Amino acid sequence: MEATQKHIIQDGSSVFYHQPSSVVQQMNLSVQTFDSYCTLESSSGTKSHPCLNNTTSSNTSFSSNGSPVSQANNNNKNSSELLNHSPEDNNSSFSGSSATNNNETSLMLKDLETAMMEPELDNTFSGYEFGQQQQQQHRAVSSAMEMITKGDLIGTLYECAKAVDNHDVAMTDWIISQLQQMVSVSGEPVQRLGAYMLEGLVARLASSGSSIYKALRCKDPTGPELLTYMHILYEACPYFKFGYESANGAIAEAVKNESFVHIIDFQVSQGGQWVSLIRALGARPGGPPRVRITGIDDPRSSFARQGGLDLVGQRLGKLAEMYGVPFEFHGAALCCTEVEIEKLGVRNGEALAVNFPLVLHHMPDESVTVENHRDRLLRLVKRLSPKVVTLVEQEANTNTAPFLPRFVETMNHYLAVFESIDVKLARDHKERINVEQHCLAREVVNLVACEGVEREERHEPLGKWRSRFHMAGFEPYPLSSYVNATIKGLLESYSKKYTLEERDGALYLGWKNQPLVTSCAWR
Repeated sequence: MEATQKHIIQDGSSVFYHQPSSVVQQMNLSVQTFDSYCTLESSSGTKSHPCLNNTTSSNTSFSSNGSPVSQANNNNKNSSELLNHSPEDNNSSFSGSSATNNNETSLMLKDLETAMMEPELDNTFSGYEFGQQQQQQHRAVSSAMEMITKGDLIGTLYECAKAVDNHDVAMTDWIISQLQQMVSVSGEPVQRLGAYMLEGLVARLASSGSSIYKALRCKDPTGPELLTYMHILYEACPYFKFGYESANGAIAEAVKNESFVHIIDFQVSQGGQWVSLIRALGARPGGPPRVRITGIDDPRSSFARQGGLDLVGQRLGKLAEMYGVPFEFHGAALCCTEVEIEKLGVRNGEALAVNFPLVLHHMPDESVTVENHRDRLLRLVKRLSPKVVTLVEQEANTNTAPFLPRFVETMNHYLAVFESIDVKLARDHKERINVEQHCLAREVVNLVACEGVEREERHEPLGKWRSRFHMAGFEPYPLSSYVNATIKGLLESYSKKYTLEERDGALYLGWKNQPLVTSCAWR
């Protein structure tokens, strides 16, 4: 999940027809075969996913809400040991008929084992090595078969991820054919997420994850439609409000005695974060300060706004006038990797506040490129001597994690998000599928399918962010008790399953005690 203005899906109907890369050619995965794996189906009255072929909806229903997945530390363990279900979700099997016909599946399994375990003709391949490989293949097939016959979607997805990671085309081909019957964009949370996880695996096979990720930025849906989807998600889940309000509380506290305030927002989006702060500053005892906002945003996000950053400035200017706040806006349409001090327009005598709202995890670091923009930005901001720097980020560990642990972490994190969506958006909500496809699927596909510089979704847990801020010379700026009380009041209007924890001066927003988003401040 990232700031909503970045979740833009375009017409990507031609994405799946790119020539396969050398990796895919080595695996003999044809374009036609890949095309047949596209999993996401359209829903009645809903536009189908633009990057995918339509398939028929699964007739089976998933009886469990699914449960978060534990971190995988040992790729050789059985998936049932790696993927833990919570006690309330033990019924993690499909109701009604089995996911596959047992007799038919047994025959498929026998053929699969025969194909996978046929000896190589290479005389240099020793009998002992072949025997070891046979045993490993047999264990893999048996584990996958167990997950499928139990209707364990989470376990089956993990078995598929292992097969993809091992470049085991026969096993992958078979498991994907089973998963297609188990996932559904209109089903339970785990089935819906499973559809996008499977799409990421298919894209990874064809080395087309980057193409799909980029295609999800094009001009479908229209600007007004996209704004509607983002607004629905904003109202359905408290994650964005939590980040905005906690950051605004820290900024208001830091500049409470200042007459000139300059806010640098590294992802201004629609400017919605600043509505409540401008209102609060307008009511400040002794009169409001002069406020100047420098709004930075990726030029590709202009489509979501239906125009340039000047529109954001106009809307905020009218709001500030309404509340009697002297106001000035400067838009900077550039990527955060392009930011330099001279582009920020800092002036002497201003109290500076810097805002990083769900944006730093997009910056490449030392694990990706010699240009460590993540740490460079923090050092640059430190040179400006800000009164406060606010950070809001997803609490997940996907930056440097190898593929399999990252797959499990992604499943764990986004399953909680999909479960929380069900609290406010009914299963038959006419826009729910569009909201999830256009505001969440892109992140999931990128995390599963892409590597290197092509993977833009690179989350880090708060502990790692603390280390980066300390190395840049910052000290913690504990959030006030007033901010905590405000957030608690906000969560009460959503669900009791949301949790809020204060730890070492930071706030952790979670779903059923699983932290999903953190907020903290620095100076």
